[in-house]
Amino acid sequence: MATGRSELSLASVLDAVGLDGLVEDDDEDDDAPCTCDLTIDEGVLLVDASGCDNGGDLRRSPHCRASVVRELADHTVDGLVVRASGLEYRYGDRALDLLGTAGRFVDLLGDRDERLARAAATDPLSVVDEVDERVGPVADIATQSGLVGAAAGVETYDDALSPTVGLTVGHYFVDRAVDDGARLRDVTELPTGSTARVYGRDDSVPLYSLDVVDVSLSVAQRELLLEGYEAIAKGLVEGDRRASRAIEYVSDGEVDPILTAILGKHTQGYGVLEDLFADPRVTDVYATSPVEANPIRVEVDGQAMSTNVHLTADGGGALASRIRRTSGRAFSRAAPTVDATADLENGTGLRVAGVTDPVAEGVAFAFREQAEDTFTLPELVRNGTMPAEAAGFLSVAIERNAAALIAGTRGAGKTTLLGTLLYEVTPDTRTVVIEDTPELPVDQLQRCDRDVQPLRTGTGGGPEISAADALRTALRLGDGALVVGEIRGEEARVLYEAMRVGASANAVLGTIHGDGADEVFERVVSDLGVPPSSFGATDLVVTVQAYRTPTGRKRRLSTIEEVIVGDDEIRFAPLYEIEGDIARSTDRIDRGESRFLDRLTGPAESYADVREAVIERGERLERIAGDGRTSPTEVAAAYAGRGVE
Repeated sequence: MATGRSELSLASVLDAVGLDGLVEDDDEDDDAPCTCDLTIDEGVLLVDASGCDNGGDLRRSPHCRASVVRELADHTVDGLVVRASGLEYRYGDRALDLLGTAGRFVDLLGDRDERLARAAATDPLSVVDEVDERVGPVADIATQSGLVGAAAGVETYDDALSPTVGLTVGHYFVDRAVDDGARLRDVTELPTGSTARVYGRDDSVPLYSLDVVDVSLSVAQRELLLEGYEAIAKGLVEGDRRASRAIEYVSDGEVDPILTAILGKHTQGYGVLEDLFADPRVTDVYATSPVEANPIRVEVDGQAMSTNVHLTADGGGALASRIRRTSGRAFSRAAPTVDATADLENGTGLRVAGVTDPVAEGVAFAFREQAEDTFTLPELVRNGTMPAEAAGFLSVAIERNAAALIAGTRGAGKTTLLGTLLYEVTPDTRTVVIEDTPELPVDQLQRCDRDVQPLRTGTGGGPEISAADALRTALRLGDGALVVGEIRGEEARVLYEAMRVGASANAVLGTIHGDGADEVFERVVSDLGVPPSSFGATDLVVTVQAYRTPTGRKRRLSTIEEVIVGDDEIRFAPLYEIEGDIARSTDRIDRGESRFLDRLTGPAESYADVREAVIERGERLERIAGDGRTSPTEVAAAYAGRGVE
C-alpha cells in the first residue's frame, strides 16, 4: 500500500512540472475512498476534489473516476470540471464520451455482474478488453451503451482523459497537449517565470504554447496563494502592495516572491495577459467570443498564432469588470463597445477594444501593446524607419504649419509617427490634442515645457463630448496647432471646414486608416462625407507601413504625397516614395515642381531656400541621431529656441 501512495506522490510532482505521463497509478490504494463533492450546474458536472486524497486527476485517480462514472449513470451533462488544491481541470468531449458511456454501461448492466460494474466505474478500458472476448447479454450491453465505440483507439487514460488545466483564481485554462507532427521552433523563458514554446504546424497557423508558472506550484504553495487571494477578497489586506502583504499575512511573515507575483497578476493585474505580454515579441492578443470556446490568439513579430490558452466565461467577465473600473467607461448591453487603455503590472501600456452582448456572443477583446518608448524624429532616423532627408522635410513642413494626415493600415505605426511629429511643432506654439483613447505623448510633451491641452472625447455615455463638439471647443481654446488622434466620423467635416476657412493658421495633424493618398481621399470624401473642395485643404498625406523581416516586424515611412488642387480635380504627387527598403525623394522636389514647397516660401525666400532648409534640417537630425541624443528631453533641448522670436 505504501508503494501506491509513493507513486501517487511522484505522479503529482511530475504533473506539476509537465511530465505527468511518466507514471501510471492504476494500482492506487484501495483504502483511499473518493470523498469528492459532485454537483451539476447549468449542464456541467463540477467535481470538488479538494478534500480527496486521490488528487482529482481522473487519469490517476480510479476512485474519483468511479464517482464521475456513477454520476453520469444517472445524468447527462455537457461539461466536466474537477477542482482540487487550487487547480481546475477541464475535460473535453472525448473524456465525457468515455466516462458517459461507462456510466450507461453500469446503468444497463444493473445487478447482473457487480464485479464488472465496479470495474467499469474504476477502469472502463479493462472492461472493454474483457467484453471483447465475450458473447451474450454483457457484450451486447457494452455495444449498446456505446462503451466499445468510445474506447476505440484509446490505449491509455492519457489518450482520453488529458485535461486542460489552470489556476482556479486565474479564470483561464491551458491545453498542455501538442499535436503529433508539430515542430518545436523556439523556446523562450519569460520574466514572469512562465515558458513560451512556438510550434510550426503544416495544417494550421503556428501554435504559441504557454507553460504558465501558476500550474507548476506545489500543493502547499497553491494553498497559500488561495489563502492570500481570500484575504484580499475579504478586505483583510489593502493598498498598492496588497499582494505581498497578503502572502505575508497568510504565511507568518515569510514572503515568497513567486507567489507574490502570481497573486499580483490575478488581483491587481490582467491575469494570464501578463504572461503573454511579458514576451517582447507579442504585440497583440485577441480573445474571441465565446471566450471559453475559442483559444486566445496572438501576433508574434507580426505573425498570427493560435495559443493553448482559453479564458473561462468568468474570466471574460472579470476582464470586462476590470476595464470598466480602470477606464471609467460603460461596458454593458446598453453600451456594448469600449475603447480604453490599460497598464499591466510591469508597466506596459495596452490599447483595449472590447465588445459584448448584443453585438457579440459574450465579451470579446483585442489588446495591443503601446510602444514603451516615446519616439522622436532623430530616433526614427537612427532606427531606419525613415531617411534623414525625409525627416528633415517633415520637420520643416510641421514647423511651417502644414496640414497633414498620417495614413496606414492597422498596426502600421500611424499614432507613433503622429506623436513623433508633435515635437516638431515649435515650442512657442499652443497645441490642442483631441483623442477618444489617450495614446499620444501629451504628458511627455508637457514635461518638455510644451503647451499641450488634451481634450477627451467619447460616446460611451456619461460626461463626455463628441469629437465634433471637441473640435469646435478646440478652436476656441486658443490659436495654435490642432491634432486629432483619429479621424473616423463626424469630426472629419468639422475639421475640414476649419481648415478650409483658415480657422487654424497653424499645423493641423491627424491619423486616418488608409494605404496611400488615393485610399485616404476615398475614405474622407466617400465614407465621411467631406466635400472634395474641402479635402483640398490637406497639404500632405504621409503613409507608413509595417513589414516583415527575418528578425521580425518593422515599420517604415512608405510615401509622402502632396495634394494638388486643380480646376476640376484633386490629384496627388509623391515627394518621397519607397526605393528598395527606404523612402527616397523623387525628382519632383529636385526639379522645383513641388507646389507644397513653393507654398512654404516666406516673403524673402525662394523655392531653393526652402529646399536648402529641408536639407540642412535633415543633416541636423542625422547629427542628433548619430550623437545618440534621441530621447524626448534631449531632442527638446536640441530644439530649444527654434521658432521662438
